[in-house]
Amino acid sequence: MQQQEIHQFLEQYFLANKCELTGSGNGYLEVQLTIDMDKELMNRPFYWHYLEKTGGIPNPMKVSFITDPLAAPEGMKGENVHFGSPRLHQIFQSAKKLSKYVRLYEKQPAFQIRQTPLHPWLGVNMKVSFVCDRKKDVFRSFGLNLINGQLVEEFHEQVSQRPLTPKIPDFCFTLSPIIRPASGINRIQTYLENELSQLDESWGQAALKRWDEDLALLEHFYGDSIEKPESYYTEKEALKELYEPRITMEIINGGIFYLS
Repeated sequence: MQQQEIHQFLEQYFLANKCELTGSGNGYLEVQLTIDMDKELMNRPFYWHYLEKTGGIPNPMKVSFITDPLAAPEGMKGENVHFGSPRLHQIFQSAKKLSKYVRLYEKQPAFQIRQTPLHPWLGVNMKVSFVCDRKKDVFRSFGLNLINGQLVEEFHEQVSQRPLTPKIPDFCFTLSPIIRPASGINRIQTYLENELSQLDESWGQAALKRWDEDLALLEHFYGDSIEKPESYYTEKEALKELYEPRITMEIINGGIFYLS
């Protein structure tokens, strides 16, 4: 992740959470936090607890971030944010928590005056992990029409091209879903599981071979003694945890999208 991408991500994160960008330029970002975002990021529970008890006037913090020390104004003070920094990791986790679920509506042209129906789609972004002593992550995005059951892939890429708003636009009405979101998620998971069951299994077979080789070394090390020490069983279990091939699926985020 490049520094410019980090800068853009921070801008989008704070704007999406209704914070004011009081300054943004090459290599730096100044943000006036809202009360909610101060509580989310700044770790001041005693301050907010005191205010709530005393009825004081809240004063959320203003923070400055340096996203590129070479490009930022000389002498500017702020917190350095780079890939791997604790602050960026915290914001990644916050973004993941706060954006688990959205409800968005497709905007219509300004000249639109006739009533337009908006169809409900369930959008789900998922991470598929192929895990053994090596790991590979694959990200997938699905959309399911909650009326007719149509399933499309790369839904995030498609819906990102449409103008979306959190409020239903004028001259629009939503169609009621026939398929429940929970049932829609099950359909997507079943589709993905069927696809995964047909994949080449050579990666898992190679992991099993490496597992057998290390098990043979373990057996050779402890010899042919009938009574094995506790460490033998601990190491054997550790090899299983390391090598046993498995596929996991994780829903990263999702939402309901009403599209024309």
